[in-house]
Amino acid sequence: MNPTSIHAIKLNLYKCPLSLTVLRFILIPKFPYSSSSSSSLQTLNQSQTNSISNSLYHLLPQTQNPNNIVNLICSNLKQHNSNLALLHTEVNALLPHLGAQEISRVLLRCQSDSFTALSFFNWVKNDLGLRPSTQNYCIVVHTLAWSRNFSQAMKFLCELVELVKDDLPSEDVFKNLILCTEDCNWDPVVFDMLVKAYLRMGRVREGLRSFRRMLRVGFVPTVITSNYLLNGLLKLNYTDRCWEVYEEMERFGIAPNLYTFNILTHVLCKDGDTGKVNKFLEKMEEEGFDPDIVTYNTLINSYCRKGRLDDAFYLYKIMYRRGVVPDLVSYTALMNGLCKEGRVREAHQLFHRMVHRGLSPDIVTYNTLIHGYCKEGKMQESRSLLHDMIWNGISPDSFTCWVLVEGYGKEGKFLSALNLVVELQRFGVSISQDIYSYLIVALCRENRPFAAKNLLERMSKDGHKPELEIYNELIKSFCQCDCIAEALLLKMEMVDKEIKPNLATYRAVIGCLSRLSRSMEGESLVGEMVASGMLPDLEICRALFYGYCRENDIDKAESLLSFFAKEFQIHDTESFNALIRITSAKGDIARSLEIQDMMLKMGLLPNPLTCNPFAILTSRLRVDVKAANMAIFDGMNASSLWGDNESLEENALQVLLGKL
Repeated sequence: MNPTSIHAIKLNLYKCPLSLTVLRFILIPKFPYSSSSSSSLQTLNQSQTNSISNSLYHLLPQTQNPNNIVNLICSNLKQHNSNLALLHTEVNALLPHLGAQEISRVLLRCQSDSFTALSFFNWVKNDLGLRPSTQNYCIVVHTLAWSRNFSQAMKFLCELVELVKDDLPSEDVFKNLILCTEDCNWDPVVFDMLVKAYLRMGRVREGLRSFRRMLRVGFVPTVITSNYLLNGLLKLNYTDRCWEVYEEMERFGIAPNLYTFNILTHVLCKDGDTGKVNKFLEKMEEEGFDPDIVTYNTLINSYCRKGRLDDAFYLYKIMYRRGVVPDLVSYTALMNGLCKEGRVREAHQLFHRMVHRGLSPDIVTYNTLIHGYCKEGKMQESRSLLHDMIWNGISPDSFTCWVLVEGYGKEGKFLSALNLVVELQRFGVSISQDIYSYLIVALCRENRPFAAKNLLERMSKDGHKPELEIYNELIKSFCQCDCIAEALLLKMEMVDKEIKPNLATYRAVIGCLSRLSRSMEGESLVGEMVASGMLPDLEICRALFYGYCRENDIDKAESLLSFFAKEFQIHDTESFNALIRITSAKGDIARSLEIQDMMLKMGLLPNPLTCNPFAILTSRLRVDVKAANMAIFDGMNASSLWGDNESLEENALQVLLGKL
């Protein structure tokens, strides 16, 4: 647009005020925008983040000039004392031009008033539904930290760390914080906070990297930040990195405190390098720090875990000499060490000594002793400790219940375990599903399915939903006791509770029905399996076959084998052999030969079990030796299992002549 045309527009503006609206419509582009808050933040596009300049904008009134949006926002925030509703109304027409750069400029002009800056930032993020840029976040964090509003600054730092991780991986938070120091007030504590933010979000590697970058640019982290980092590295077993950080602390003059030495003592113990502990304690004392209760407890616990009880008790005595009184943690660690060595009586004596010295045992202390006695099978002592803890107002937890029930189980005292469950419930202790499941399975394997079924009912009343495996154990146990009615009722209960029976369920039930000469019912369950998308296996096939044989229904047994071979490709040589033996024993050699032919057509290979009944039968019936021999020979030759034809024929003749 040339100067002449601009001059013409100016003249027209004076002549026609309505042209102002037209000009605004022409010059200000329209952006899709909603002023309502949104749960998903709208990313600021490049078109929004660049301030739009046009040579004609200065012709518009100040309240409609996009280049004046920052001035308008700051003026409104100042005049209306951060009344964001009024601000929204007055700048609503210009909001499409509010980009990341404009937000940064507003924040910089509000940095002397952190409350206003915070209100504006939250308005942009929550009310407008825009996602601030990394630079916006960094400016508001600097502003809040400078104003000593550390909790809010930490909140936004954690938000930024998460945002960069998920959506902006190319952004460098540390670098952006550095760049923002050129324009706004700042405090080096922000970089300590960044290290802590990374650690709080579980990103220890990034925290370590930021710590080292701080040192490189000349910012010295506080000892609190250093300890925070050491503790994070320790939790992830980065023990080598712990010593590297400690060396950097020494090199840059970050004076350690007692907490630093306690963390490093823990590092030494985790490393298993307890031999260096004494030297480290000496260094700790040289620095002017005496070991405290945390130091001693860390060492005692480590010595007890490694079975070095003499060293642990030596430290226990040293504590008294140095005026450090052992606490509950000290005694519990020592008792745990003694119990692991099988010295439960000594642990119990130490327990009484602890109580005598005025310390009240907690759930961990009681569990340590109860577990020790249960491992040795001393259930009476364990039960006595249980009553003692309940008397002292300490409710047993899931670990207490589990070790006691398991202890009775290992002794085979399941009745005592059941009585314990009832007693615990009387005291208001909830029994976990794991304990119920353990007892039900144990009772089933002891062939006590009715007791297990009663326990299942109690389990359901307590609000636990039995799993498929528990039902299968019960059904299997009832079937082994030939209680098929109860097994079928349980199967129906499973279906009512929308627990789909699996192959193990059907194996147990069909096997029991076949054993009880109810093979027809068992076969009907095969149809039910197939309808539910499940195929029977070899075990079910054999169970039904032997069931029909037991019922002397040989025709049905034979047709079953053919059906399973055709429909499910289950070819059971063992069952065919049994069928041949049965028909041979009945003297029906013709049918035996037919079954052998059927096997060959199915691709099953005959073996001596298949052929010997023919030999015995022909010997007993004095049939024509050559004819019988040729029948056997033909079948074996087709299978190619027993060498050349001459030796095969000789073998068959010897059998028939009674020489084998």
